[in-house]
Amino acid sequence: MNIRSWAFGLIGASMAVGVSASQYPMLDMVAQKVIQRYQSSTCEQLWEARGKPKPQEEQNIIQILRGDPQMRTVFLDEVAGPVANKMFECGLLP
Repeated sequence: MNIRSWAFGLIGASMAVGVSASQYPMLDMVAQKVIQRYQSSTCEQLWEARGKPKPQEEQNIIQILRGDPQMRTVFLDEVAGPVANKMFECGLLP
């Protein structure tokens, strides 16, 4: 019985994540772009970009995410792992 409950919970959680991601298709595209940028950049490029001002398009997206906590959560859930791993590899995180 416990295995069955656990399995249903896992399926429900998977479906909830799928619904959240498909709720914001443009956000999914932006998240994939961010992930790709981090994965394809060298550590030196990331260090250089760290101090530069962000492009206007990126500033607009940040403003949208600041104004919508649900959208921000979906975005961060998608990009957090790959971006944090790259930052750790490059010494950008302690």
